[in-house]
Amino acid sequence: MRVASAFALLALLTGCGSGPPTSESTIMVFAAASLKATFTELGEQFEAANPGTEVEFSFAGSADLVTQLTQGATADVFASADTKNMDKAWQAGLLAGDPVDFASNTLTIATAPGNPKRITTFHDLTRPDTSVVVCAPQVPCGSATENVEQATGVDLTPVSEESSVTDVLNKVTSGQADAGLVYVTDAIGAGDKVTAVAFPESAGATNTYPIAQLKDSENAPAAAKFVELVTGEAGRKVLSAGGFAEP
Repeated sequence: MRVASAFALLALLTGCGSGPPTSESTIMVFAAASLKATFTELGEQFEAANPGTEVEFSFAGSADLVTQLTQGATADVFASADTKNMDKAWQAGLLAGDPVDFASNTLTIATAPGNPKRITTFHDLTRPDTSVVVCAPQVPCGSATENVEQATGVDLTPVSEESSVTDVLNKVTSGQADAGLVYVTDAIGAGDKVTAVAFPESAGATNTYPIAQLKDSENAPAAAKFVELVTGEAGRKVLSAGGFAEP
């Protein structure tokens, strides 16, 4: 995964008469924000195993990615944080074949380091002195949050609803909120910037992650190889290390 500024520097060094060298091929992967760390690692593995092929990523909320695709954005692979948004891509005729489930993820409560508000249960998030941030309902983590609310009869009053799980996490790590509902993988990735509080009700709102090659891919062979990497043994190893469970 090259950096554009490096190309610019090379162009200056080699003179204006010749442009910087380019990869033989490139694939664009649209992936849920919660996949950023693991997919970045898998992208590096893919490039090492396939010299001349570069992997570019666009990470965002799954709902936003589907909207971009249906409005004409071009990509080779789509990985969603839930089946609902992948279904939307299928209904829009964007997929080259059936999607493959490759991972699952569960919600947890992320708090400031040390959990100063002493949050121990999902119901604790309703305390009037506790500011909570969640994902918007159309985002997979937001849909999962709604499922937990319905199952528990607990109605949250968040101070904001974010378009991606990483935005929720950033609100907590920056001190703008006391707690946020994020995926287990995001809490793991944040390290000591947050304290994770597990709650049993989250087991009933697990999200399954599917991946698919897109019909309008301009590099179908490489796109298929990337999907194979993610769904194969190497992909499972990286995803497991990142906190993802089997689908």
